[in-house]
Amino acid sequence: MCMISFYTFYIFTWLIAQLPIKGMFVISNIARFLTYYVVRYRRKTVAFNLKNSFPEKTEKELKRIEKAFYKHFCDMFLEVSYLFHANEKKLSKMCTFTNLNILNKYYSEGKSVVIALGHYSNWEFLSFISSQMNHTLLGIYRPVTNKRFEFFINKSRARFGAVPVPKQDAFRTALEYNKNGELFFLCLIADQSPAHVEINYWTKFLNQDTPVFLGVEKIAIKTNQPVLFCKMQKVARGKYEVEFILLCDNPKETKPFEITELHVRTLEKIIQDKPEYWLWSHRRWKYQRVDNKIVKQKIS
Repeated sequence: MCMISFYTFYIFTWLIAQLPIKGMFVISNIARFLTYYVVRYRRKTVAFNLKNSFPEKTEKELKRIEKAFYKHFCDMFLEVSYLFHANEKKLSKMCTFTNLNILNKYYSEGKSVVIALGHYSNWEFLSFISSQMNHTLLGIYRPVTNKRFEFFINKSRARFGAVPVPKQDAFRTALEYNKNGELFFLCLIADQSPAHVEINYWTKFLNQDTPVFLGVEKIAIKTNQPVLFCKMQKVARGKYEVEFILLCDNPKETKPFEITELHVRTLEKIIQDKPEYWLWSHRRWKYQRVDNKIVKQKIS
């Protein structure tokens, strides 16, 4: 069954990659209708997250964001399918990096960089940057049960020079590269929902009490490498622009949780400006604090 699922997935993504961009978005429009109106994929979760994040917005405003999100969500799914097989020339037309000079500056100074980003726009395009910079891209991923999927996806991400690293090995790998003087570009998606046992810090994020991973801060302080935020903006269907924002140049001089707050606040502002491009279907607020206890939040 796993083999059938994988080859179905492979054939589908390969066929998508053969289409012209406009043809891909025709399929996305059909997928949006089916996902939103027929399958109703995670609509309760999306509506619940939006309502709690923007209590000041009207039902009409929330519904507009919800529908715009599903349009982007289906675009993103097709774009990722395209990305798995497309060559560098095609991808360079879809995603541009506006200030790579900041990475070149740190490379010339013998410094690695720790990159924080969220599930915003289409983060998968960041694997393409490894062909345009000198640092070695360490792409952190969550291992999956189907190893055929995992091998294929990691091979796709690695074909431009990225080094896929399992989530549980991120800290150790960063320390090894740092110890050996190998300059790395460590990419960490920082808006995941931590497992219950990994919750050590809470903050206010989009009007809600939110547990936050401390991985970005811990690695940055341990290696004392600059921390940047990857701001990816969707400028049109199938078109993205990436800008790197400096958050901290000398992590060891920061106060506890300062780096964490910096990347959380940066992402929050980006989402508030254009909320439809964040992954609202994700169970970001799986846990909440009630009477000093951590409990699972119910979606009503």
